[in-house]
Amino acid sequence: MVNQGGGMNTQETQQAADRFRADFRAVQVEIAKAVIGQRQAVEDLLTCLFAGGHALLEGVPGIGKTLLVRTISQAVDLSFGRVQFTPDLMPADITGTTIVDEVEDENGHRRRTFRFQPGPIFANIVLADEINRATPKTQSALLEAMQERTVTIGGTEGMTHQLPKPFFVLATQNPIEQEGTYPLPEAQLDRFFFKLRVGYPSRQEMGGIVALTTGGAKPEINKVLDAAQLIKHQQLVRRVPVAPHVQDYAIRCVLSTHPRGELSDGQFATPMVSRFVHLGASPRAAQTLMLAGKCRALLDGRATVSIEDIQRAALPALRHRIMLNFEATAELIDADAIVRNIIETLPRDAS
Repeated sequence: MVNQGGGMNTQETQQAADRFRADFRAVQVEIAKAVIGQRQAVEDLLTCLFAGGHALLEGVPGIGKTLLVRTISQAVDLSFGRVQFTPDLMPADITGTTIVDEVEDENGHRRRTFRFQPGPIFANIVLADEINRATPKTQSALLEAMQERTVTIGGTEGMTHQLPKPFFVLATQNPIEQEGTYPLPEAQLDRFFFKLRVGYPSRQEMGGIVALTTGGAKPEINKVLDAAQLIKHQQLVRRVPVAPHVQDYAIRCVLSTHPRGELSDGQFATPMVSRFVHLGASPRAAQTLMLAGKCRALLDGRATVSIEDIQRAALPALRHRIMLNFEATAELIDADAIVRNIIETLPRDAS
C-alpha cells in the first residue's frame, strides 16, 4: 500500500490494512451468530462504521433491522443508546435538557443551580428506531449531531456539548407508504452515509431464523473491537490513495444526477435524470462514494480504489439523495432505477 502523507512506512501500513480486514471480518462473524442472512446489508452497515458515517435501514417490520444494530453494538466495545421514535417524542427527549438542582452550601444555605442532563444521543452508537414515526421537528433534532457531532442546548446563547467519539446514528424506518409515518427531511437524508434496503429472508434463511429464535440456546456475542482501534481504522480509510480518473468518475456519477435547471446546466444528466429527477445529489454523495470505495479497496487487499468500487457504492450512496418529480411517481420509477441507469451508461473515461 502506498504511503500517503501519514508518516507510516509501507510495512506499517500493510500491517494496519491487515488489521483492518481482520477486525472487519471478526465483527461480521459475531453478527452472523444472531443475524441470519442479510450479508450485503451487514457489509454495507459495517462500511458505514469503518468509514465514519451514519446509516439508514429501511424495510418492513419484523425483518431484523433493530436486531442488526443491537448486535453491532454488542460486537464493538462502544456505548449504546436507543431512541424509540413516536409521534409524541420531543427534541429534548433525544438531546437532553437543562434541569434545576437545589444544593446546600457550607453555610447551610440552599441555592439553585442549573445542570445539563444528557439525552440518549450521548453515546457512541445511537439506534434511532423507526425514525420516520416522529414528526419532522423531532427528526431535525439529529441534524447538528449528525453533521458537527455536537449538541447545542438553549438556542443562540446556549451551551454546545461534544458528543463522544466515534459517533454513529444507525436509524431504522418503515416504508413511508405505511400509515403513521413521516418522510424524513431532505437535509437529514443527506447526512446519512448509506441508505440500505433490508429485504425479506429466503426460505433457507427463514428456517435458520426460526430455529435460532424458537430454541433454547441464545447466541453469545463477543466484543472484538474497541473505540480506539475503530478510530484508527477510520483514519486508515482516509489514507487510501485514489487515482485522478477514479475520483473524476465518482464526481461525474454525482453530477449525472443533476437535471438541467436553475441549479445545474445538466451537462452529465442522463435522459432518465432529465425526465424524472427534480433535484440531484449533493457534494456529500461524492464524499461518500470516495470513502466507501476506499473501504472496499482495503477489504479486497488492494492499494488503490477502482471504478468498480465506486459503482458498488453508488446505489446505497445515491438512492436517498435524489428527489424525483411527479412524472417519476406516475410512471412508478424509483431512485434505484435512476442510479442503475447512471452506472450502466456513464463512460469510465471522461474523454
